[in-house]
Amino acid sequence: MGKGKSADKGNASQRFMRATGRLRAIFGPANRSSLVHDMTEENRALLAQRERETQQWETVTRADGSTYVVPRNPGDQSLR
Repeated sequence: MGKGKSADKGNASQRFMRATGRLRAIFGPANRSSLVHDMTEENRALLAQRERETQQWETVTRADGSTYVVPRNPGDQSLR
């Protein structure tokens, strides 16, 4: 005998996973953490380190529109 229409689609949880899977493909994975929170000391230190690292480099654009990154001071070997 044939299966019913609901059996073809699966149970409710399977339909939910398929629907949210399509949304995740478009919007990316869900962020479960709060957007409103204070930075921890560890995150502040990491951010300061990343900013120092970023300041060591500059982006150069060629005439054809391609870009590449070069050190601002070629003699500085602190992070390389």
